[in-house]
Amino acid sequence: MSIAAKLAQFGKQHIARGIGRSTELVISKGKGTYVWCVEGKKYLDLTTGIGVTNTGHCHPTVVKAVQEQAANLSHGQVNIFFQKPMLDLIEGLKNRMPSPKLDTFFFWNSGSEAVEAAIKLARQATKKQNIIVFQGSYHGRTFGTMALTTSKTTYSAGFGPLMPGVHVAPYPYFQQWAAHKADPTKFTPEWCGEEALRQLEILLKQRTSPEDTAAILIEPIQGEGGYVVPPKGYMKGLRALCDKHNILLICDEVQSGFGRTGKMFAVEHTGVVPDILVMAKGIASGYPLSGIVANKALMDLQPPGSMGGTYSGNAISCAAANATLRVFDDEKLLENCNARSEQFFSALRAKIPAALPKGVTVDVRGEGLMIGIEFMGVPYGFANSVAQEALKLDTIVLTTSIYETLRLIPPLNITKEETDLAIDRVVNSIAAASKAVKA
Repeated sequence: MSIAAKLAQFGKQHIARGIGRSTELVISKGKGTYVWCVEGKKYLDLTTGIGVTNTGHCHPTVVKAVQEQAANLSHGQVNIFFQKPMLDLIEGLKNRMPSPKLDTFFFWNSGSEAVEAAIKLARQATKKQNIIVFQGSYHGRTFGTMALTTSKTTYSAGFGPLMPGVHVAPYPYFQQWAAHKADPTKFTPEWCGEEALRQLEILLKQRTSPEDTAAILIEPIQGEGGYVVPPKGYMKGLRALCDKHNILLICDEVQSGFGRTGKMFAVEHTGVVPDILVMAKGIASGYPLSGIVANKALMDLQPPGSMGGTYSGNAISCAAANATLRVFDDEKLLENCNARSEQFFSALRAKIPAALPKGVTVDVRGEGLMIGIEFMGVPYGFANSVAQEALKLDTIVLTTSIYETLRLIPPLNITKEETDLAIDRVVNSIAAASKAVKA
């Protein structure tokens, strides 16, 4: 038995079975767009830890900042001290927010915790309980966020009763709306967005009145739900609905934030400013850090002591986040993201159809380097078969949603040459999986 196989066997024996895993690789090194397993084999990583290492694995600027910070202050507990790395981070983030109105921050560790911080703020500030989320949403796996996550029953099955006061509205997922599938020539994405808003109004009349509804929580682009981009104008309609009914709008940018969509935050594509913005993942290039940001007047409605946590805004993680922001500026990551996005989308849309069996259709969608590839008319498990074929080509990709969908999440500094390689390997993986379907 190989060293890698022995280590994987040890891991399966001693790591909680509740953790799902897409590969059995045992990795020991990451650099840029690649990871290496313990036996030295190199893999092209199109996952970035599910949208976390947006600057690539072990970016030297981030590594240096972490090393220097670890030698000076590793932990400055937020309920005891101000610490400079956090204050520097706030200064660096302020001018990158979708609006100067978003000026007051609270930092935590994980995306789930940040979502819970947003819910705590919304409930305490409005003195209302109910939260509206959307079909296909993913907001975490902690006890509070399980109730908010609807992308798969896997995440909450067997753990009930869950947090009360949560209501689910339809997300304008045009490709999977029954009306669209019945007659795709009759309904447009814009109609889908309008109908989703109408259904939300019905929910407010039938299930949770505005007087009881603290917030609407939404991913501006759904992540785990399938990399679904809402129709143009939908987010503005949602903002107007929240304003009409005095409901807070919370945007979960855990996966779509920090340059992933070609702008610092996905809401910037829509012209909408949320009341509370949730961030994590790409904020610190792999170090545990998350946060929420809101207007100071809203944040000040919480009394001192109601928020905090042992590792909230850890000094080393904040130093990594500050270095991440420097990389964004020094290497023009947003510009590269948009250039590589155009390269990916044009090539994938041109090449994938020819690699598929007859009668199968594909939707290549997303923004920036948040790329979803949904196959329609394929047997169950097709997307997973593509991921396994990619692994044979030394490439790591992930599936997402309950539908047959791949997601590509390369680092924002992926090169033109690496993008060409990624495109070829993904298309060849689809062709290999298609041959199995034909057989």
